[in-house]
Amino acid sequence: MRLYELLDGLDAARPDRDCEITGVTSDSRQVEPGTLFVCIRGTRADGHDYAVKAAEAGAAAILCERAIGLENEIVCHDTHYAYGIVCGNWYGNPARRLRLVGVTGTNGKTTVSYMVKHILESAGHQTGLIGTIHNEIGDITLPAKHTTPDPLALHGMLARMADAGCEYVVMECSSHALDQQRLAGLRFASVGFTNLTQDHLDYHGDMESYYHAKKKLFSMCDAAAVNMDDAYGERLAAEVRHICPVTTFSTVSDAADFTAKDIRPAPDSSRFMIVGKGAIARVRLPIPGDFSVANAMTAAVMCMALGLTLEQAAQGLNTCQGVVGRIEVLPTGTDYVVIRDYAHSPDGLEKIITTMKKFARGRVVTLFGCAGNRDRTKRKKMAEIVARLSDFVILTSDNPRDEDEMQIIEDAKPGLLEHPDTPYEIIPDRYAAIEWALGHAKKDDVLILAGKGHEDYQVLHGETICFDERQIVLELLEKKKGS
Repeated sequence: MRLYELLDGLDAARPDRDCEITGVTSDSRQVEPGTLFVCIRGTRADGHDYAVKAAEAGAAAILCERAIGLENEIVCHDTHYAYGIVCGNWYGNPARRLRLVGVTGTNGKTTVSYMVKHILESAGHQTGLIGTIHNEIGDITLPAKHTTPDPLALHGMLARMADAGCEYVVMECSSHALDQQRLAGLRFASVGFTNLTQDHLDYHGDMESYYHAKKKLFSMCDAAAVNMDDAYGERLAAEVRHICPVTTFSTVSDAADFTAKDIRPAPDSSRFMIVGKGAIARVRLPIPGDFSVANAMTAAVMCMALGLTLEQAAQGLNTCQGVVGRIEVLPTGTDYVVIRDYAHSPDGLEKIITTMKKFARGRVVTLFGCAGNRDRTKRKKMAEIVARLSDFVILTSDNPRDEDEMQIIEDAKPGLLEHPDTPYEIIPDRYAAIEWALGHAKKDDVLILAGKGHEDYQVLHGETICFDERQIVLELLEKKKGS
């Protein structure tokens, strides 16, 4: 592709000489002769510091934000934005052949994405998925490194989906991706907002910055579905109405455009009616929990914004199965229940424990940890919520990353002490903690393994090890039988 073609849509001045470009990258280690190297300022490194190295490796052009003194440099205002545009151009802007659907919020993005995909496919539309657990092109499953991929990987994935005949692509849109302009140049047919609770403050600094990162998505869409049960959702709906059409939904308020009525929770499902705008539909969602109803409402309203009827949305929800690692009941063959869930924030923990308390005939035992190199201020809050709502607590590790796991536990422990009547155990080694929990489980208990969900790894001191809790539980139970 020619350099001028790659720069189409950018405010950067065109160089005097056009040339053939053989590849695009923001990683200087991947530069080969003929490559366009884009200098990206990251949290740990600045691509501008590697521009000379890229030029020496044969880069045909260097796209940067400030003058470096190279003969082939092209200066633009924002290389984060420019990289998204360039990557789209490199792949022929495949997003223009698709209808994009985006989901953002702290909790529920993955579940809502799967629900939307299922509803669309139930209505006969071939749909791709880009998300936290994996990416899907029809029946093909591909691994996912990030919730929202970097621009080169993202547009490459969109190209594959468009070539495979997908009509829609449902995408989880993380606050990091929005803040870093990974979605630059994309236009979404419909987007949804689930909620906003404390998370990622290690990156954003405060809730206001976190909120504004999420809000960026709503300047890139044709229609929005917003949860009015969330305080930030109520604020968002008011602030973006002049930008895009907004449809609100609620599980409690008739003031919303669509409301969930007659909610009937059960251990294996949630029954309710969707009521609004002169329409009504009954739903029997095969997923338990009040928050599952809110997720289903998000998905239904988003799909209606795409042109589906309420009845089509309801029919899709009726056959929608749960997501791996989200309220997933593990097959144990025991007289107690083991559930793994991705809850790793204060709000997520509160929702999963509260849901299980409604159905548990015995104790609710929660095993959890706090992630390393992440917001330290939420650790005590997480422990306080778990101790307040659970009958027994096991505090362990999650992904310590580069932090001392005992320091993480010490940060969380004060939250446990706020509820002295709730018994607890502290077992830093997560494998040993699960083994202890299974060994002390009683009849009718519900054991919640919180934090890892679908993840099949653990990060310890910079090293990633295999850690699939579904497999670990089965192995430990087999070991227990043989002892």
